[in-house]
Amino acid sequence: MNPANLSRRRKIAYAAPAFALAVVGIPVYVYIPKFYTDVIGVPVAAVGAILAGVRIFDALTDPLMGHLSDRTRTPFGRRRPYLLLGAPLVALAIAFLFIPPAGSDAPWFAFWITALFLAWTAVTVPYEALGPELTFDYRERNGLFALRDGMLLAGTLAAAASPAVIQAGLGLPADAAGERAKFMWMAILYAPLLVGTALVCALAVRELPAAAASPSPGLFRGLRLALGNQPFRILLAAYTVSAFGGNLPATLILFYVQYVLESPGAEGFLVLYLATGILVLPAWTALAGRIGKKAAWILAIGVNTGAFTGVFFLGPGDAAIYGVLVFLSGLGLGATLALPSSIQADVIDYDELLTGERREGRYVGLWSIAKKLAAAGGVGAGLLLLGASGYVPNAPQPPSAILALRLLYALVPSLCNLAALAFAVRFPIDAGRHARIREAIAARRRGERVEDPLRPGVWLPPAKGA
Repeated sequence: MNPANLSRRRKIAYAAPAFALAVVGIPVYVYIPKFYTDVIGVPVAAVGAILAGVRIFDALTDPLMGHLSDRTRTPFGRRRPYLLLGAPLVALAIAFLFIPPAGSDAPWFAFWITALFLAWTAVTVPYEALGPELTFDYRERNGLFALRDGMLLAGTLAAAASPAVIQAGLGLPADAAGERAKFMWMAILYAPLLVGTALVCALAVRELPAAAASPSPGLFRGLRLALGNQPFRILLAAYTVSAFGGNLPATLILFYVQYVLESPGAEGFLVLYLATGILVLPAWTALAGRIGKKAAWILAIGVNTGAFTGVFFLGPGDAAIYGVLVFLSGLGLGATLALPSSIQADVIDYDELLTGERREGRYVGLWSIAKKLAAAGGVGAGLLLLGASGYVPNAPQPPSAILALRLLYALVPSLCNLAALAFAVRFPIDAGRHARIREAIAARRRGERVEDPLRPGVWLPPAKGA
C-alpha cells in the first residue's frame, strides 16, 4: 500500500472524475450566469447575489463533509461510497439547472444551484481527500496531482470548446432558443460522464486500510488542530487570495471579450489559455522535481501575473495582443493548480506527525471552503459591481461598465496574485524536511520520541498505542 510509484492505470482511474467535474463545473462558473441573465431574464444583480449567498452557505458544509468522510467506516472505504452516491445527485441537479422550463425565474435558479453545490460537496470533498493517501512520496505526488489537475484542465478545455462545437454541429441559431437547446445538449452529455467516471474511480482505486486511517477528532477540535498547523495556514492564505482573483476572470471573460475587446471569440481565447496550461504542465512537474514545489509554484504565479497585467490596458481591436497575453499567462496556469494540491498533501503528512491521525477529509474540507468563499467573493463581487457600474444586457455598455470590466477582469486578479506571493515565500516544507517528517512519523509509531523537523528544539512524544 502507498508505493513510491503508483501504476499509471491507478493514477488515470483516480484522475478521471476531475475531467468530468471540470466539464460540468466550468459551464456553471462561466456560462450559467450569462445564460440566466441574458436568456432566462434573471437580473444580473440577482444572479450575483444568489451565487454569492449559495457559495457561502455551501462552503459551510465542506468541513462537515470532510469530518463525515474521515469518520466513515464501510467495507468499501471512507471516500468511495460518497462518489457512488453523490454523482447521480449532481447529474440530476445539472439536468434541472441546464434545462429550465419556460417562466423560470430567480427562485428556480436559486433552488437548483443550491442543490447542485450541495451534491457537488458530497462528491468533491471525499474525492479530493482520496488523493493524498494514495502515495506518501514527495515527488510522486507531483505526478499524481499533475495528472489529476491536468485532467481538470482538459475537462475545462472541453467545457470551453463544447458550446461552440454543439452550436455549430447541430446548426443551432444564435438566439434564445438556440442557447436553450445548447444547454440542454450539454446536460445530456455531461451528466452521464460524471456518473461513469465516478464509478470507474470508485472501483479501481483502493483506500487506506481502516486500521491505518486512524479515527478523527470531533468537528470543532479537528478544525482547531488543522488551523493550528502553520504550514497549512500559510498555504491556505496564499491559495485563497490567489483563487479570489482567479475567479474574477473566469466569471467575466465573456463580458470582457464582448464589450471591451468587441470581439466574438471568447471561447477561442479560453481554449488557448487552457490548452497552453495543459501542454506546459509536464514541464512544470519536471521543474518542480528539480527545484522544489515551492520555488516552481512561486515562479508559475509570477509568469501568470506578469503576462495578465497587460490585459488591463487593452481595448477595441486589441484581440490579437490579448491572444498573445493569454498564451503567456497560460504558461503558468497548470502549475498554479497542480503544485498547491501536491503541497497540501505534504502539509497533511505534517499534521499526521503532530496528531498521529490521517485527516485528509478535514483538510480538504477547509481547502474547499477557501475555494468556494473565493468563488463566492469573485463571482458575487464581480457581477454585483458590474451591475452597479451600469451594465446593460445585450447592448453597448457605458464607459463606467467598460472601466469596471477592465479593473475586475485584469487588474484586481493581478494584485491578488502579488499578495499570494507574499504568503507563498514563507512556506517551510521542502523535499528534505518532508523526508524528515515521514521518518519522524515512522519513529513515533515505533514508540520513539522525535524532534519536530519544522521547529528545532520541540520534541514530540511517542504516538499513542505505539
